Amino acid sequence: MIEQQIEIPTRDGRVSTFITHPERNGPHPVVLFFMDAPGIREELRAMARRLATCGYYVMLPSLYYRSGVFELGPIPPEETAPERKRMYELMDSLDITMVMQDARALLDFAAGQAAASQGPAGAVGYCMSGRYAISAAAQFPDQIKAAASMYGTHLVTDAPDSPHRNARKASGELYFACAETDRWAPPETIAALREALIADGVNAEVEVYPGTQHAFAFPSRPVYDRDAAERHWERLLALYRRRLSA
Repeated sequence: MIEQQIEIPTRDGRVSTFITHPERNGPHPVVLFFMDAPGIREELRAMARRLATCGYYVMLPSLYYRSGVFELGPIPPEETAPERKRMYELMDSLDITMVMQDARALLDFAAGQAAASQGPAGAVGYCMSGRYAISAAAQFPDQIKAAASMYGTHLVTDAPDSPHRNARKASGELYFACAETDRWAPPETIAALREALIADGVNAEVEVYPGTQHAFAFPSRPVYDRDAAERHWERLLALYRRRLSA
């Protein structure tokens, strides 16, 4: 496996991006891997590696670069902890427009790399970034043909660019993995999302994982659910096999 930490120029600076892909048998389909709110850490790099070993050119950008932050370090569980408050501030400093500018820069960089395929690309986002993965599919329909939101937040909002509205612009296949218990995506939100996707004729699946809580796929979290986490990998990899094959 090949690993690199690259500084990629964007409209607002340079986004530090972890890139990993197989050493042989390239070029490989590009996958944009969008981080969750706690930011870049070894746990996410390990997940990017697992995805890359299946034959993908995985790009994991540190989205908080505009604030001069690369890694936040451990986040205490207490809601009043200063580290957690800082995490929320950083999360709220981003919006879909900003991250789509970053996605454009990442795709442009990949276009010049011999190991990266120029064919269909994918995206995946966890927690706060589920909306970014879906938005990328809507923003770049000619390139991103498969996108997955894993217990995504802010999927149904009043904003004009809310993912539940913009999903109709995607030309590929979308997948939404939802936790059964999730205060950031309660049952009524999931129902509204599913209703909007059906009404707009979007090629999408919304799946609720029974008995799970938000962040169930992260091995270091107390809510980690091994069976559900493995199911999410199976769903993601099957999606990419269907849609990203040359």
